[in-house]
Amino acid sequence: MSHSHSHAPGQTHSHTHSHELPQSPQSPQAHMMPTPDPALQALIDEDFRPVPLSLSDDRNTAHCLEHRLEKCDACNIDFVNLNRLSILLANNPNLLCPPPSNVVTQKLSQMVTTTKDEGNSLFKSGLHTAAVNRYSAAANLAINRPPWENNQVMREELSTVVSNRSAAFTEANDHISALADAEAVLQIRKPWSKGHFRKAKALVGLHRLRDAAEAVKLGLSFEPNNNELLQYHTDIEKAIVKKGETKQATAEPKSEQ
Repeated sequence: MSHSHSHAPGQTHSHTHSHELPQSPQSPQAHMMPTPDPALQALIDEDFRPVPLSLSDDRNTAHCLEHRLEKCDACNIDFVNLNRLSILLANNPNLLCPPPSNVVTQKLSQMVTTTKDEGNSLFKSGLHTAAVNRYSAAANLAINRPPWENNQVMREELSTVVSNRSAAFTEANDHISALADAEAVLQIRKPWSKGHFRKAKALVGLHRLRDAAEAVKLGLSFEPNNNELLQYHTDIEKAIVKKGETKQATAEPKSEQ
C-alpha cells in the first residue's frame, strides 16, 4: 500500500508499507481419545454399581452417605484403603507417581527401630506396661508405610514389634493379650519360630499346657532344630507330667489309720 506523509517541515516523500497480519502460533493437534473396545466396555458397565457417598470437608476422604462412615456394613461399603491412599497422596503433593517398590522410607524405618528400642529398654528395666505402650507406638508407625513399598518390610517390622509386645504382656501377667499378639504374629509370619514360642508362653500362662505343647510342635515343623523351641517343649512336657502326678496324688483315697 502506497501513501505519502510528512517527516520534517517542508519535506515529504512516499514509500510503501506492508500490512501483514501477525501469524498465530500453530496449535497442536487436539489429542484424540481412543475408542474403547465395545466388549471390554460392556464388561466394565456390567460390574458398575453406583455408590452414594459423601466427601470430607477437605475432599480427601469418602464416607457412606447415610451414616458418614468410611466402613459401613449396613451400606456394604469399605473406603478404608481408598481413603488411606488418598490421604497419602494429599500429604505428598510432589509425589506425582509412586516410586518403585524397592524404595523404602528410611526415616520411617529409623522411627520404628528407635521406638522399638525404647520399648526394649523399658522391658529390661521391668517396666512392662510402659514397654507395651512403646511397642504399640512402634506398631502404629510400622503399619503406616505407603502401600507401594515392599510389603515384606512392613511384615518383618510389625511382627517383631508385636512379638516383643506379647512378651511384655506375658511378663505383666496379661496372658490373654499376650496370646492375641502371638496369634497376630503368626498371621503375619507363620513360619517364624518366635511367634510360636510367644504363643506357647501365653498358653502356659493360661494353664493350657497341652495346647502350649501343640503350639511348640507346630513351630518345630518349620524349624526342627530351633533350640529355644526344643528346650521349651521339654519344659512343657515335664510340667504336664508333674501336673498329672499331682492330680493322681490328689485323687487317691487316703488309707485308714
